[in-house]
Amino acid sequence: MTNPSPRGTYLTIAEALRAKIAGGAYPDGLPSEAEIGREFGVARTTVRRALRALEETGDVTTVAGVGRQVGGRSQMAPYRRIMTDLLDRIRTGELPAGARLPSEAELSESYGVSRGTVRRAVHELETAGHVQAQHGVGRFVSPAS
Repeated sequence: MTNPSPRGTYLTIAEALRAKIAGGAYPDGLPSEAEIGREFGVARTTVRRALRALEETGDVTTVAGVGRQVGGRSQMAPYRRIMTDLLDRIRTGELPAGARLPSEAELSESYGVSRGTVRRAVHELETAGHVQAQHGVGRFVSPAS
């Protein structure tokens, strides 16, 4: 599509993406908006309209921290995955009450995510009362957990 885009181009792109989805072309999630724009030779706003049309029909879902996924195959956001894993470790006793949580750097390395992602997961656990922070010392499993 090297010529100027006529009205409704986003619908054509949505249909082309829908066909690729049906053919199994995106098992790990859709490419970025920029990549789709380059593929079809259109502006990012046109791509966004096409993706919005796919989201409205349920063909695509957006997962925070993960990206756009084929509908029904959405993944859990990375911070939620870490949060769930740590909570499971607390509930099974692997991390008993009073135990020190691994540092942000250690968690970041073991989960393969940024420290900001780890920080968000741990903050959510603190907010829920499962973890307590001691300034300058670390984070510990709450006695009530």
